[in-house]
Amino acid sequence: MRARLLIAGISVGAVLVPALGASAAVEPPRPAFYEAPATLPAGNGTIIRSEPLTFTLDPGKLSSLALSSTRVLYTSTDRAGARIAVSGSVLIPKARWIGFGARPVIGYAVGTQGLADRCAPSRMQSEGFEYESLFIAGLLARGYAVAMTDYQGLGTAGVHTYMNRVAQGRAVLDMVRAAQRLPGSGLSATTPVGLVGYSQGGGASASAAELAASYAPELKVKGAVAGAVPADLGAVAKNLDGSMYAEFGLYGIAGMSAAYGVNLAPYLNTKGKQVLNEVEGDCVTDLFSHAFTKSSALTANGTSFVTLMGAEPFKSMVADQRVGTIKPAMPVLVTHSMLDDVIPFAIGKAMAKSWCSKGANVYFSPNVTPTHVGGMLNNTTQQYAFLEARFAGLPQWSNCWTL
Repeated sequence: MRARLLIAGISVGAVLVPALGASAAVEPPRPAFYEAPATLPAGNGTIIRSEPLTFTLDPGKLSSLALSSTRVLYTSTDRAGARIAVSGSVLIPKARWIGFGARPVIGYAVGTQGLADRCAPSRMQSEGFEYESLFIAGLLARGYAVAMTDYQGLGTAGVHTYMNRVAQGRAVLDMVRAAQRLPGSGLSATTPVGLVGYSQGGGASASAAELAASYAPELKVKGAVAGAVPADLGAVAKNLDGSMYAEFGLYGIAGMSAAYGVNLAPYLNTKGKQVLNEVEGDCVTDLFSHAFTKSSALTANGTSFVTLMGAEPFKSMVADQRVGTIKPAMPVLVTHSMLDDVIPFAIGKAMAKSWCSKGANVYFSPNVTPTHVGGMLNNTTQQYAFLEARFAGLPQWSNCWTL
């Protein structure tokens, strides 16, 4: 039986996900807070609305005594240049900042959450349990403010554009802008910024690092951490197909098709349409719902998604998502486990090497922590020293010569 989380909220009617076949997946009602107004305010990172958020890291909710938590809806720009509303959260310690200069803000890019609106971190933080809250707590304990986006379509209307490079990078940067503009946050346009993410979040953080100089040049980004980056989606898809993590590949094909307005129905058989509709209502907690699914069993002609991605229109879509083609303007820490069972180690190393070839300041840190999940723990322990050094104004010594 498929596991489901029950989410409480203000009912505004059932949300229909765009159909892949004869019927569409029906999501639980979306809270009214996440509904975008008919007309969006000007600018990127402009706050549309905000409300208090309960950060449920501790059952007794004692965290509210130590930090201010706010849910926000803000403006951003999608892959095609259309202005959109994105949700997220801002967490700020109440204790006075005692470090160098002004309190920094971390643009925190979350890892895979799922595709359903109920999976949005800003909802899970108060209505369930957001698994990355444990890692966020470490940043808050060091006095940093945290600005965490839900990404496009995760919480808000539309299908989450999972692993879309530009949409995710822009959402991260605009979330930081929104945090700086939040009344009472104590943050400002001169606030030092750090970018952090692992897995899907690693891809979003890496993309934000690449886009910052052109998309958000006013942000004072001091450094970026990118762990287990799925920089080559074609290679990742090949590794995921038929594996325990096959659902991640299904997220990818659904999210990318939504981002580019491609109708998947003609490419799928009856089972494929059913599965993709189910996936659009899933969270990462539903991982085992479609574990070990082979994509060739879902397509109309019996070919795999990997083969499908080698032909247009998917070939160009996948190529657009390649991370490592733009030089980051700030120091970057890249981590990846050689024993990663989800995103092959060679992908992260190739991205770091590509950045190095463009003259970027990169420190590539391989490790042998078992599995993809284990690599996240290693990434987290390394990011603290990296961020402290960057905010203290210390230089990073690149190890590009080793790649």
